[in-house]
Amino acid sequence: MKNLITLTFVVFFAFAFTPNNIGEALSVDTNKSEITWKGYKVTGEHAGTLKVKSGDLNFTDGKLTGGNFVIDMASLAVTDLKGGMADKLAGHLKSPDFFGTEKFPTANFDITKVVSRGKVGEYKITGNLKIKEVTKEIKFNAVVSEANGLKTAKADITLDRSDFNVRYGSGSFFDNLGDKTIYDEFDLSVNLVVK
Repeated sequence: MKNLITLTFVVFFAFAFTPNNIGEALSVDTNKSEITWKGYKVTGEHAGTLKVKSGDLNFTDGKLTGGNFVIDMASLAVTDLKGGMADKLAGHLKSPDFFGTEKFPTANFDITKVVSRGKVGEYKITGNLKIKEVTKEIKFNAVVSEANGLKTAKADITLDRSDFNVRYGSGSFFDNLGDKTIYDEFDLSVNLVVK
């Protein structure tokens, strides 16, 4: 009986005085989340979408502390063209010339550091992005907001495709491309929704 009373006291004490800063991992809602992309060339630009395959964002006391997400590269779609032209460009971007989605069907991002930018919900993110089995550290700003029971994390990221061995049409690797040059930098707008 004495042992039971002691155990009860210990459990009560632990719950009563444990700080309320236990982190929680919230799953990304893949149906509501989306990534849009934009690529540039000498003669113009193209845009499209990618789907998020899975992911989690970690929060402690309501503040973002970590997380990860997986991009479904095979879902790559073109939105600035129609019909066969869109399908042709999407097919080329999925080919080994670019992202080789048959061999590399996903890209992964893992957060390694989160720093507050001084305003509620604004963060500087550091993490490792893996595309085509090449991993690079990247940094970007993100904003997390909450409405109707859902948290949304948004970030605009500029990447250099040559860092990930995506060389087709790149002036960094090929000479005399002229107006066929495709710029190395491309933009991603990430919109992750979690419950």
